[in-house]
Amino acid sequence: MLKNILGRILAIWAILSFITSFLIIFIPSMLTWLIPDPKGQDWFIRISRWWMTVWLYMVGCRFRIRGEENFKKGETYIVTCNHNSLLDVPLSSPFIPGPNKTIAKDSFKKVPIFGFFYMKGAVLVNRKSDRSRKESYDKMKQVLKQQMHMCIYPEGTRNRTTEPLKKFHDGAFRLAVDTGTSIMPAVIFNTKKASPAHKTFYFWPTRIGMDFLPPVSTAGKTTEALREEVFAIMKAHYEAGMC
Repeated sequence: MLKNILGRILAIWAILSFITSFLIIFIPSMLTWLIPDPKGQDWFIRISRWWMTVWLYMVGCRFRIRGEENFKKGETYIVTCNHNSLLDVPLSSPFIPGPNKTIAKDSFKKVPIFGFFYMKGAVLVNRKSDRSRKESYDKMKQVLKQQMHMCIYPEGTRNRTTEPLKKFHDGAFRLAVDTGTSIMPAVIFNTKKASPAHKTFYFWPTRIGMDFLPPVSTAGKTTEALREEVFAIMKAHYEAGMC
């Protein structure tokens, strides 16, 4: 009971510190709209990384990133992340080396002020619209052509099950096969402990982390085979635990 009460108090601090720190970086981040991509997106990610580094320390979440050496200079990747918590986005995209965009639902663009930041960092999609899904797929191809990484959560939504991973959707792997882009599996740890999906207003300082794993080539593989291979790699690494 006491931990639940304290977790809700800490959630208030997490929200207030998030909003306050966001307002500080908002104008610098918006100036990146004026710089052509991929350079503009690179600066946007740098600012986002600085913001998230400061904010994670403010809320008491120690974090570590491993496997950045798996990103080869001049190569573009589709980074696939597991999805357990609202904390996954702050931990994933900002800490991917180099310019990148993530795929995200378009409803958040309606949030005052934050919507402009959100649109800069993401390819937006309305999953209920066939037209929107097609348009977002074409935009993701364009992101890759501009030598920027795409960050995708193949589970689609947060994993509320007791399994390590939910079943993967095909989108990221079809995009990889269609464009010949290697998949970079990324496994996120412990965010569900800090911000559990089944608790609507709760936050607990936790040591979190993300591991980038060696890239998986698309050569000679179907969408289904690639999906199953990456799923097995990520599941095994997740089950091995955070060191």
